[in-house]
Order: sequence, then C-alpha cells, then structure tokens
Amino acid sequence: MKSDAPRIHWAVALVPFAVLVALQILVIRQFGSDAIYGASQTALLFVAGVAVAIAMIGYRVPWKTIDGAIGDNIKTIGPAVIILFLIGAISGSWMMSGVVPTMIYYGMKILTPSLFLFMACLICALVSLITGSSWTTVATVGIALIGIGTAHGFPVGWTAGAIISGAYFGDKISPLSDTTVLASSVGEVPLFKHIRYMLITTVPSFTIALIIFLVVSLNHSAEGGTQAASFAEGLQNSFVISPWLLLVPLFTGILIALRLPAAVILFLSALVAGIVMLIAQPDIVAHVGGGNNFKGLMLTYYSSTSIDTGNEVLSSLVQTRGMKGMLSTVFLIFCASAFGGALTGGGMMRSITSALARGISGRRSLVASTVTTGLFSNMATGDQYLSIVLTGNIFKQLYKDKGFEGRLLSRSTEDSATVTSVLVPWNTCGMTQSMVLKVPTLEYLPYCFFNIISPLMSITVAFLGYKIFRHPTNGPQETDRQNVETSCPTPHDVDRIEGLKD
Repeated sequence: MKSDAPRIHWAVALVPFAVLVALQILVIRQFGSDAIYGASQTALLFVAGVAVAIAMIGYRVPWKTIDGAIGDNIKTIGPAVIILFLIGAISGSWMMSGVVPTMIYYGMKILTPSLFLFMACLICALVSLITGSSWTTVATVGIALIGIGTAHGFPVGWTAGAIISGAYFGDKISPLSDTTVLASSVGEVPLFKHIRYMLITTVPSFTIALIIFLVVSLNHSAEGGTQAASFAEGLQNSFVISPWLLLVPLFTGILIALRLPAAVILFLSALVAGIVMLIAQPDIVAHVGGGNNFKGLMLTYYSSTSIDTGNEVLSSLVQTRGMKGMLSTVFLIFCASAFGGALTGGGMMRSITSALARGISGRRSLVASTVTTGLFSNMATGDQYLSIVLTGNIFKQLYKDKGFEGRLLSRSTEDSATVTSVLVPWNTCGMTQSMVLKVPTLEYLPYCFFNIISPLMSITVAFLGYKIFRHPTNGPQETDRQNVETSCPTPHDVDRIEGLKD
C-alpha cells in the first residue's frame, strides 16, 4: 500500500544524523567514557526532537503517526531489558561467588600469552555457537577473559575485540541465535539453508580475524608474567578458589543443552551462583552485607560490589555493578527507540532508503546497499533487532523483483545489521558490551576485526559473483542452474524455527 505521508527529501532526512554525530563528538570530548551515564541519552532525545520538529513543522506529519512509531519501537525492547537486568545479576553473582575469579585463576595457567588473543576469540566463538547468545558469552566467559588478558599485559581494547569477534561469530551462525532465526524469517529462508549460505562470507571473515589475533599474540612480549603472578596471589587471598566452583558454568551449560530460553538460563544460573556464594564465600557475603548475609546476597544481585584484593588493577576487575549498573543502558535503549521511532514515523527512514534503492542496478549495488542500510539502521534505531527487520523489509520485494533468492538478502542483512550493532556506541549491543566488559565502545571498536571484515566480505563476494543465485523462473542464471536450491521451507525447518522462537 502506498503511503499518503509527504515525501521528505533524503538530504533533509539526513539532518538529524548530522546533528547526532556533531552532538556525540561534543559529548565524548566533554564526558569521555562517562557519557554513557546520561549525556549520550540526552543527545539522542534532543536529536529525536529535531526529527520530530522537521516532520511536524516542515512536512505536517501528525504527532499521532510519530507517537505510534515510537510506541511500536519501545514495545520491542521489553525482552532485551529483562535480559540486561539478568546479565547484571549474573555478572555480580558469578564474580562474588568466586566463579569468575576461579576461571581467571586457572585460565592464566592454561592460556599462555603467546596464544591468548587467538584462544580467547576461539573460546568465545565456541561458547556463543553453543549458547546462541553473544550477550551471554560476553557476560560470563568474556569477563573472565578480560581479567586474564589484563594479567598477561594485553590492552583491554585488544582483549575485548577478540572476545566480541568470537562471540558474534558464534551468535551469527548458531541455530539457537534469535538474530539468526529473525534474519532467516525476514528473508523467508529456511533456517539451516540461511546458515549454510552465511558460511561463504562468515568463515573467511573469522579466519582472517583469527590470523590477526594469532600474529599479535605471538609477537606479544612476556612482560605480563609478573602481573599474572600478582593477580594469582590477589585472587587466592581474596576468594576461595576451587575447581568445584566450575560446576556453576557446567550447570549453565546443561541448561543451554536443554535449549531453555535465555532469560530462564540466566535467572537459574544467577540463582545457583548466589547459593554457591553463601556456601563458598561466606566472608565476602558478610563483608558486602555489613554482617547480614541476606542483605549481602541481595546487594550482590542488584547493586555495585567491590573487594580490596591488594592490587589496584585486579580490584577494579572484580568490581561489579549488578542490575543497578544496567540502568544507564536501559535508559539508552529507550532513548534510541524514541530516536528510531521519530525517524520512522516522520518518514525519514523511508526517504533515505528510497534514495538508496534508486541507485541499484545489479547484484553488486544491491548487496552494497543492503549492507549500508544495515549499518545505517544500527546507527538510526539503536537496536540490532529493529535493524534486521527494517533492512529485510526494505529490500525484500526489491530482491524478488531483481530475481535474487531470499538467502542473499538474509545473509547480507546478517553480515551488516547483526555484526555491526556492537560497534555503535549508542546501540543496545554497543552499550551493553561496553558496560559488561568495562571497555568503552570506541576503545574496542578498532580491534573487532570479524565485525569490521564481515560487511566488507559480503560486498566482496557479491562483486565476485561467487554462488550468487537467481530464481529459476526469473531471468538468466549467473551460475550453474544445478546449484540452484529451492527456497521453500521444509516442515522440519518450519518446526525448528517455531521452536526456537518459543
């Protein structure tokens, strides 16, 4: 159905983005990493107001339309907010129960500096592949790896880049990943067909990232050995370190194998970690609660906690924020949703994407435009789920008209919208990983090689024309017709998708 809303020129539609970039530069210069505690959110709300003013005053778009779009955006973030609070709870309980300190302690003995970044990336990839969640991977294994990397003398930006590269690789190709299911559904492609097709661009991108991390690790100096010894001593003096504490991650792995929802897994894992904390770390519970164990347990879940380990760097690593520490991220999610809704309701997103579509002539420009829109959507909406849906819906009919299979659309969407979300400071992914790892987004961004290479690889493969298929009934083939597969989902695949959604 054709919209009756006035057409906003694409140059005018870009004004809010220009204002946002200018404000974010000022905010970061003035507040630095503290911008996440309110300044960035204020900037987003201000720019949302600019978008509303342009739409209502310049083009007479009714407030009801914009308000409805903002409301629709906010409705989609409920599950993400719950997950965020549970991540805060699990990060606090896993730390104070001694689970993460134990993982750091033994990890320093197993992961040598000469292979650390390579192994950190690979470990996170495997965990994320199994869990289907980059957020869960970063909030558990990622926190421990940050500590190990710091002990070995690696800059936190490099370590965070390796963690995020691995976590998003596993998340992207896991059949348990909600973003993978969402992208395949939007592109109307069977789940496993979508995953197989993604391997063409994902595996080379990840391989290049692993090679970079391996080379950097091999050339890393051994100056961190003293720091590692100091960390080990500080952990032993502050926590009860025991292999038995690793039963908590094992229990979490069992829950994952049972394919329970992410929220249920995080809740049960945090609950068990709290019980373990009361048993294994009674002195810490008493210290946090001022002698009251119940109070100490509750504070660990929802508030900030700290332990003096005798090592300033280690003390900052084992400090936690709990659920309360996630409030600034939740604040940002709401502000980003308001900004995205103002752009969508005001017709600006439609104008910009229409301008992109007019320049599309073949597979190269089609894929390049899809990738660009995925990145642009992450910056505009501040949420990867909205970006996936928006990018898929914008280009779905265009791919059909051009005769290309839906899996090219679903892959191009994942190669951009899914992996670049963590690179945007005001995106839900960027803010969450920054808060959990305690590393500013712009500090780890240059080292997230997989996330940077993926969209470029997608465009490169499209330019080469490798395994780019057309529908058998739509125009000439670009490759051997024998390689063309049907786009119809099998009953097994449909059941699989519906089961993952549940």
